[in-house]
Amino acid sequence: MKKQKQTAKSSFFKKIFIKICRMCGYEIIDQSNFYVPTQEKSLNDNLNIQGVKSINLPLGETKVSRKVNSLTVIFRSCTNVNMLTQNKKRLFNQNKSEYTFRSLNSIIISLNQAKISFPKIEFNIIIIDHNSKKEDLDQIKKQLNKSNFENSIISLNVDEFNKNIKKINAKNENVTENQISNMANIHKSLLIAENQCNDLIYFVEDDYLHKQDALNEMILAYERISSQINKELILCPADYPFLYTKIEPTNIFLGSNKHWRRIDETLCTFFTSKIMLKKHWDKFVSMCQFEHYPFEQPLHDIYKLEYCLSPIPSLAIHCTNINSIFGLSPNVDWMKIWEENKSY
Repeated sequence: MKKQKQTAKSSFFKKIFIKICRMCGYEIIDQSNFYVPTQEKSLNDNLNIQGVKSINLPLGETKVSRKVNSLTVIFRSCTNVNMLTQNKKRLFNQNKSEYTFRSLNSIIISLNQAKISFPKIEFNIIIIDHNSKKEDLDQIKKQLNKSNFENSIISLNVDEFNKNIKKINAKNENVTENQISNMANIHKSLLIAENQCNDLIYFVEDDYLHKQDALNEMILAYERISSQINKELILCPADYPFLYTKIEPTNIFLGSNKHWRRIDETLCTFFTSKIMLKKHWDKFVSMCQFEHYPFEQPLHDIYKLEYCLSPIPSLAIHCTNINSIFGLSPNVDWMKIWEENKSY
């Protein structure tokens, strides 16, 4: 009986202690049970508190000074053009529309998951479409209707930007009509970001398949790493193959569940802030007015001054030709991701 009373007394004081720690913002780790009683979670669970603190064991707690308030996804679509600058077939050998639908589906799933995880963040998606077939636009609208966040579709008017695009590129060649429409679409996305977005923006092309937790990881990684280095960031969702063909020094950071490394090249799918956009506005816009070589050279120039990071392993796959150095990310079961997104 005496032993039972001592156990009950001990349990009572333990509960009080846990409540006090929780009120003071401290965490307790019960290493014998691999348990965090202050959060009522296992050590294997996500222990981060969005906008407050990032927790990684055994490194401990990072106070979040760069809180994410909103995220706008700007999705650029065009189901009529198979490959912008190549005649090669894509991975999985499907019609372009199939990549658009599955890519959008993967983003909607990831956004829905992020909205559940982070109820204080405002989410929305804006699709800028160029010249897709009516039946394809109907399918896109059908998919958006299944989402749990604000959404809209804008039809691109290339003539709005055509006069500002130089028709001879860095190779002294004529700029193709497909490239002109691509540059116009990027310019439109930048203007929408400038005028309608408040915090984070994800510029994404319609041939990137995402893991379900992609946006969760990108948001938490942005908060953690930006708070650590006191700088805005640019995140790329893909672990491109070319990164393993170069032997050069880099920096490695911890996100929530991924490692992130500093890189100096990406394509035109990236995740950043309105602050970063305004800071390098002229560079971003220059990509829409003159076809550089490589096309993304203005982005690469920005990366010399800012931190651009990509995840290891990848959070998204670029569905281009299988031999592309910007294509199939290594050590990931991408057939599984492809099949998961066929029911759109």
